Amino acid sequence: MASAWKPLGRIFKTEAMAPWAVSHASHPLPLGIGQNRLRIYFSTRDEQNRSSAASIEVDIDGERFDVVRGPEGPHFGPGKRGFFDADGVTMSSFVRNEGRLFGFYLGWTVLKHVPFANFIGLCVSDDDGATFQRVSTVPIVGRTRENPITIGYPFVIREGGRWRMWYGSHLSWDHGTQPMLHVLKEAFSDNLLDWQADERVVIDVAGSSVPEEFAVSRPCVVREPDETLSMWYATRRPNYELGYAVSRDANNWERRDHSMQFLGQTQAWENCERTYPFVFDHNGRRYMLYNGNGYGREGFGIAILEP
Repeated sequence: MASAWKPLGRIFKTEAMAPWAVSHASHPLPLGIGQNRLRIYFSTRDEQNRSSAASIEVDIDGERFDVVRGPEGPHFGPGKRGFFDADGVTMSSFVRNEGRLFGFYLGWTVLKHVPFANFIGLCVSDDDGATFQRVSTVPIVGRTRENPITIGYPFVIREGGRWRMWYGSHLSWDHGTQPMLHVLKEAFSDNLLDWQADERVVIDVAGSSVPEEFAVSRPCVVREPDETLSMWYATRRPNYELGYAVSRDANNWERRDHSMQFLGQTQAWENCERTYPFVFDHNGRRYMLYNGNGYGREGFGIAILEP
């Protein structure tokens, strides 16, 4: 089945709005706060390239959108020196539980022999997303035998009586002729804090069918009315592109990247790359937030799924 998306335009681009936010608006993440209104969180960077969480508020009605507030922040910032998130935080997924808003994020550590390490952290808000506090100063999903190097891009949903997380796992910094190998995996939890990682690869790189692909990242999963699951993600080949997969049993996935279509003319801010998708349903329509060129340097836009 074809998945045809109509771009509605760029929503926002950061241009040195504060000392903690001089560039980038990456990994857009929506939170519904009213009938038509969304607060969209994004990751911005300071002069030292450390990321923090900022937001804008947007009214969306059909194919129309209007930025009505912001940007504001930082809602959440880098951890203390020496901790796993000292070089930045990138919010990736929200869940509401027992009247509180939980945020799953990437913690950034800059390294010497390789560029970075990411691990997954958890924070919580008791003021509906205005501020967040760390639930733990250590990662809730870190290095294990299943994930030996670096992990991130968590996406969490409730599945029956437990929580399920899909995330990216970095398995190698050298993969044949490619610079890395990055795939999607999953983990399970009963309480949001303690997670059991599964060693199975959920979405692998394309292999011989697309040999230049070396990474699949930032999954976003939606359960459809027929109980199947749809997943959108970013791929690198070596530029970023968008991918799509489906699952009938929530365990086995079929990649259908070829069915992803964007209609109309490509704008300058997205003419080389589209990446880091987040797909959500809003007032009876399905939307996608995504980054363009420079994985957030040129900001983020929105597209609507054609009926």
